[in-house]
Amino acid sequence: MKFRPNDRFYRLIVRCGQLLIRLFRVPVRVTGLENMPRVTVRRGRHVVQPGAGAVVAITHFGLVDFVFAEAALFRHTRVHARFMITKKRAGGAFMEAVCELCDHVVVDRSRGDAAYREAVTKLRRGEYLALFAEGSTNLSFQVRPLKTGAVRMAAETGTPIIPVSVFGAHRILTRGRRTSVRAAWRTPVHVHFGEPITVAADEDVRLASQRLRTVLQDGIDIGIAQYPEPLPAGAWWVPAALGGGARTIDEDAEVYRQERSRYGETG
Repeated sequence: MKFRPNDRFYRLIVRCGQLLIRLFRVPVRVTGLENMPRVTVRRGRHVVQPGAGAVVAITHFGLVDFVFAEAALFRHTRVHARFMITKKRAGGAFMEAVCELCDHVVVDRSRGDAAYREAVTKLRRGEYLALFAEGSTNLSFQVRPLKTGAVRMAAETGTPIIPVSVFGAHRILTRGRRTSVRAAWRTPVHVHFGEPITVAADEDVRLASQRLRTVLQDGIDIGIAQYPEPLPAGAWWVPAALGGGARTIDEDAEVYRQERSRYGETG
């Protein structure tokens, strides 16, 4: 059974996320709001003006980073971002229905062309298209080299990239670690919106991706500098470069390279 996109359902999902944030008393600090572009909205809900869309590039340290990124985006712009979600994450009848109702883009990693074309179509009609620019979950907690999809879509459609750096949400839930009420309870999360990036149609996509990576890491550095709790030496959630027990960025990049090779990915 196929479901038509439903804005009311999307807002319900966002409200549920906001409710959980309040329920667990998660202190969320959002910075960089001055970098948010103005949007044209209909009925205070989502972008509709052709050419007014944007690529929302989010860091991916934890499995709930998107919750905090979308909650902040919705609160300040009322935008319904359409997320690119892997087929693995979208598996099952319930998640398939959610993706259809929210008009997300499901990505088959072995055949990404169809999802790419769908994403470009949404951008051209003025949607905000959100994705994890690093690909899979990054357990170094420092931004690793990015995939080129975000800058390619931005260059093709002439839309800006909004860099969103999330630090702290990985403490609540990330790959390979169990979550709990204790892990989520009052765990601070910092969300930073970087200055929008424009990509020229003839710009080298790898250089543009490096530029985006730098802005995303700058946002993480801001989140760390303003984090309201100390970063204990050896703690699993603290980057190795800061004395933590996380993977080094080279170690994580190698793990990611091996994962990509299993899917036959090259870009």
